[in-house]
Amino acid sequence: MILRDYQQSDADRGSEILRKHKLLYVMAEVRTGKTATALTIGCDFENVLFVTKLKAIGSIVSDFKKLGYTYNLTTINYESLHKLERTDYDLIIIDEAHRLGGYPKKPKALVEIKKLKCNHHVFLSGTPCPESWSQIFHQLHVSKHNPFKEYASFYKWAKDYVDVQKKRIAHGLEINDYSSARIELIKEKVKDIIITRTQVETGFKSVIEDKILTIPMKPITYTIAKTLLKDNIVQGNSGVILADTAVKLQQKLHQVYSGTVKLEDGSSVIIDTSKAEYIKERFKGQTIAIFYKYKEEYNLIKEVFNDEITNDISESKDRNINICGQIQSIREGVNLSHCDSIVFLNIDFSNVSYKQARDRMNGLDRLKNDVYFVFAERGIEKKIYRTVTVDKKKYDISAFKKDYETN
Repeated sequence: MILRDYQQSDADRGSEILRKHKLLYVMAEVRTGKTATALTIGCDFENVLFVTKLKAIGSIVSDFKKLGYTYNLTTINYESLHKLERTDYDLIIIDEAHRLGGYPKKPKALVEIKKLKCNHHVFLSGTPCPESWSQIFHQLHVSKHNPFKEYASFYKWAKDYVDVQKKRIAHGLEINDYSSARIELIKEKVKDIIITRTQVETGFKSVIEDKILTIPMKPITYTIAKTLLKDNIVQGNSGVILADTAVKLQQKLHQVYSGTVKLEDGSSVIIDTSKAEYIKERFKGQTIAIFYKYKEEYNLIKEVFNDEITNDISESKDRNINICGQIQSIREGVNLSHCDSIVFLNIDFSNVSYKQARDRMNGLDRLKNDVYFVFAERGIEKKIYRTVTVDKKKYDISAFKKDYETN
């Protein structure tokens, strides 16, 4: 494996920044090769920890071996950080660093990483601050050398870097909204530790195009949705569907319009296979990746596709068959360039998930990049899509209430 010229250039520049500032943030778009860049920067150190998501560990280890590097590399997923026996490292590389960007409270993973002793940190993300630049504080707070080190907490930092506003929530209550960050002020402060890299700069030839496919669902789907909106409860043969709060109603409608629903006893049932059947027929002869949101949707997909689909990437590549994956687990660190198209059975509420998941197929030499979203007629999905793409926000309970005028 040989680095491309821009990767070597970024690695050289990154090493220089790291020596000077003790931390570096590589803000490189998806599929631009930032993993190899980071692994190359690691050559300046003896013991390196690479924090990532579970499904990405295999490809990182593979790249490390292909590059021929010999330093001590430890790879671990976020959820297993507490299992580390070693607590001191020369360098920690934090992949998908936006995962640490929760605010105003600290994310759990941040607490675990800060327990480790390390003087140098490299942050990697294609979407560093997808919903607000307020997400940058807790990410950089991992390092004692961060440019905001004089602020002991997010709240103190926000007094200088956020235009705090009041946001009305349920029952007339108000909370502080910290999403309106002073972007230019923040960028000026962090500019010396950042390297950016876009797909256009690296020579990507294709542009990702979203294609919306709208289909009718079975009458039972609309009956359940209508009843939930009217009565907040459905009593069926399989059990009770209860939506007695706005949060539950949002979730139940989201499930129902893609063909499944979780019952009040905790079990889930398939109510409508229309979407999966449509996808199977519409993309016959292609190798596709199907993204789903809820666990029961996997069973729905398997019921329709049988042995024509797998959730194992290696098997998909080896047998040239379709692959399906839950959006949250397949949106990061997974290469789906062997697929002809990506098809969303359902859509996530998150702008981060939207941007990252649809980029999984892109590649430097790829000419065609079609991403399909299959939505139910009169369903909730188009409303979610508008919020995460046009408004570039999360489809939270406030957005849902606005769309459905619930209390």
